[in-house]
Amino acid sequence: MRKKHLHFIGIKGVGMTALAILALEKGFKVTGSDVAEDFVTKQVLDKHKIPIFTGFNKENLTTPPDLVIVTGAHNGKTNPEAMAWAEEGVEVITHGQAVGRFMENFKGISVCGVGGKTTTSAMLATMLDRSRLDPSYCIGAGSLMPLKNPGHYGTGKYFVAEADEYVSCPLTDPTPRMFYQKPEVIVVTNIIYDHPDIYKSLEHTLQVFCEFISCLPENGFAVINIDSANNREVIKRTKNKKIITYGFSLDANYRVENLKFNRGETLFSLSFHRVNIGDFVLKIPGKFNALNAAACAAVGLNLGLTTDQVRNLASFEGTQRRFEFKGEKDNIKLYDDYAHHPSEISATLLAVKEWFKKEKLAVIFQPHTYSRTKALLKEFSQSFGMADKVYVLPIFSSAREKEDLGVSSQILASEISRYQPNVEYVSDKTQLLSSLKRNIKDDTIILTMGAGDVYKLDEEILKII
Repeated sequence: MRKKHLHFIGIKGVGMTALAILALEKGFKVTGSDVAEDFVTKQVLDKHKIPIFTGFNKENLTTPPDLVIVTGAHNGKTNPEAMAWAEEGVEVITHGQAVGRFMENFKGISVCGVGGKTTTSAMLATMLDRSRLDPSYCIGAGSLMPLKNPGHYGTGKYFVAEADEYVSCPLTDPTPRMFYQKPEVIVVTNIIYDHPDIYKSLEHTLQVFCEFISCLPENGFAVINIDSANNREVIKRTKNKKIITYGFSLDANYRVENLKFNRGETLFSLSFHRVNIGDFVLKIPGKFNALNAAACAAVGLNLGLTTDQVRNLASFEGTQRRFEFKGEKDNIKLYDDYAHHPSEISATLLAVKEWFKKEKLAVIFQPHTYSRTKALLKEFSQSFGMADKVYVLPIFSSAREKEDLGVSSQILASEISRYQPNVEYVSDKTQLLSSLKRNIKDDTIILTMGAGDVYKLDEEILKII
C-alpha cells in the first residue's frame, strides 16, 4: 500500500480505530471523521492525537487524501463525504478491503466464527508479541491487556486479524469482509446462525465459511473447534486442506483436559493425540476461553513455537468490553461484556458463575438490532438461566434498520420470564438505576451486556451501588 494520507470515515468504530493506529505506526498520515458521540475508542484515539472531524463533509480536509476508508456503519461508499471524494477521483474502499491490503506480504492469521474472534485474536497477538516475534495486528477492541493498543504495525512476519463474516457494506458490497483477507492460517471458533438481515439460513452461513477455508494456500492450515456440530459439518465439506482440530472432544487433535476454575484463574492441560504437552493458566474466566487458548496453542505449535512460548498466553489479561472489570464497592463488583448472541450470553453467564460461586448475578442486557432479536427470540429467552436477576433495556437499533419488525424489549422480557421469573423491563436509565438502588445487595456481581452503548451506564451504576 503506497498511499501517503489515509482518511477514515467512521473512525471511532473499534475495527476502524485499530486499523487507523496500525496505519499511523506504518508511517501514514491519518485523519478521520465521525459523529460527535464518544465511543469506547475515545481514550486510544485521544492518546494517538489523530485529527477527527465531526460530521461527514468534504470540507473536513483542505486537500484530497490519497485513500478513503469507509465502514458500513455510516452507509459505506454512499456516505456523503465518501461520495464527494470519489467524485474528485480519490479511491474509496471498505474497512474489510483495507485490512486485506495491509495483510498482503505478511503471513496472515485470520480468526473467524460467531463468538471468540476478538479474544482469540488478542490472545494470538499477545502470545506472538511475548515470544518476541513483533506481530502486526488489527483487533476490534478499545484496548488489549497487556498490549494496550488494538492495532500495531510490527517488524515480524505475522499479521493477526479478526475475519468477520458480515458483509463489507450492506448498501454497496455484499462480499463477506473476511473474503478480502488471504491468510495462511485460519482459526474457526464457532459457527452458528447470526446476522439474519444478511444470511437467511444456517446453510447460507455454512457455505460462506466453507468458501473462506477453501481459499487457503497449499502451505496453509485451518485450526477448527471440533466441539461444534456446525464446525464438524464444515470440516466434512472441506477438501484438500490441512485441518487441525481442538476442543474437549475425544477426537480433537488438541484436547483440553483437567479444566478447573479458581477465583481469578482458569487452569487446564492440553494433550496432542492423547499425549500431554503441558499445563496452562489463564487470567480470564470460562470454558470458552480455555478453548480460545487451545486454538492459539495449536496455531503457535504448528508455526514452530515452543511450549514455553505458547505458555505466554498466561500474560493475556483480556480486552475492553470482554468481561471487563469496571469497579467494586461494598462487595458489589461491576463487569461489562460485549456478548449479544444467545450462545455468547449463556457461555459468559456460566463463566461468571464458575469464577464467583457464592455471589448473586444481576444482568443488565441491551438487545442489539431488531432483526437479531426477532430471529433469535426463543434462543434469547432461554439464555439467562444462570442469572439471579435480569434487567432488559430497550433494543439498540442498527443505523441500517428502518423498522422494528414487530419485536420489542417488552416482548423479549415477557419471553424470558417463562424461564427466568426474576426479569424486569426497564424503559430508561432512570428506571434502571432506581431499581438497582432498591434491590442490589452485597455479594453481587452486576454485568452490563450487549453490543450497543450499554457500557456507558457503568460510571453511573458505580455511583449508586
